[in-house]
Amino acid sequence: MKTTSQPQSRGFSLVEVLAAVGIIGIIAFLALPNIIAIKQDSERNLAISRAESVNMAIASYVQSKGRTAAVSTWSTLANDSARYAEIAPYLAFAPDNFTDFQPGGFTIDIPDDITKLTKSVLKEGTATISY
Repeated sequence: MKTTSQPQSRGFSLVEVLAAVGIIGIIAFLALPNIIAIKQDSERNLAISRAESVNMAIASYVQSKGRTAAVSTWSTLANDSARYAEIAPYLAFAPDNFTDFQPGGFTIDIPDDITKLTKSVLKEGTATISY
């Protein structure tokens, strides 16, 4: 005589699904702070790179114009936006205005006087970043 058995279910039980969701949640909880830190570090590195680019553009500007002509032209420029417009041709990446060039949360102060080729100042909020 043949016995018939009930067909076995091939799906996952509720406990198995909840365990998998719990494990994925724990992994996401542990990884999220690292992802946020990596994003903040990359923003900071971008800001440092842009400030260094400004310094190199100023040096190139002085070399191409000649020190005397560059210093006399530079002294007539009123603000960072005007100075940025003057050195923009010497930058590899130069949007139309200076605010688009600066990464979010960071400001780059272009030096007022270029006779000694001082570095630009990079700030995050009110704190000055040395680079």
